[in-house]
Amino acid sequence: MSGHNKWSKIKRQKGVADVKKGKIFSQLSKQITLEAKNGGDPVMNPALKLVVEKAKQVNMPSDNVEKAIKKGTGELEGGTIEEVLYEAYGPEGIALIIEGTTDSTNRTVAEIKHLLSKNGGRLGEAGSVKWMFERFGYIEIDMKDLQMSEEETEMMIIDSGAEDFNIVPAEEEHRIIVVYTKPEDLYKVKDNLEKNNLAIGDVGFEWKAKNTIKIEDEKVHEKIEKLFEALDEQEDVNDVSSNLED
Repeated sequence: MSGHNKWSKIKRQKGVADVKKGKIFSQLSKQITLEAKNGGDPVMNPALKLVVEKAKQVNMPSDNVEKAIKKGTGELEGGTIEEVLYEAYGPEGIALIIEGTTDSTNRTVAEIKHLLSKNGGRLGEAGSVKWMFERFGYIEIDMKDLQMSEEETEMMIIDSGAEDFNIVPAEEEHRIIVVYTKPEDLYKVKDNLEKNNLAIGDVGFEWKAKNTIKIEDEKVHEKIEKLFEALDEQEDVNDVSSNLED
């Protein structure tokens, strides 16, 4: 299994100014509130635990986390948060899946339509794009401080119940192993890897294209990059997946 949409996004977002932390905190608050609807104890709710861990990684204040959890459990008002998924097309017809969380679906869909139209894309109908993708869980392992050989690590990943893995970027000094799982196995595999003291980084879900499109034209690439950046900056958008070849 090749490619990793998140890695491209990580490279785009490296060096993001602190002014964007407000947007990141807002995104995480909505995700925490959404997951807390299924139980406010992270120990008993793996999905909530995952988002709370992400909040800690970006130094989100604990008061914000607790407030978001209480909104989800109904202890505080303001817990009307919904998950949204939009299927769309970008420049040259590349396929996009846009995921987010929002407290106003009407506002969010209107803003995403505007961003797509402004940057050479358009919103698709339900089912028009999703069939081109598969859903996976992913776990990133930092290879920088591995306490065992690469071969031992790979055997451990296989034994953990993972579906597949690959190393990105393959030829640079700072590499990560991206472990892929069935969506329903993500938390189990993560726990198995953590028991073996591996340095777990980002964890989550992503849509991977079954087939990718290669675009050589630099001007088209610039248009696509502008669209990605515009969608990344939209407050309700959490992830954007595409079938564009890295």
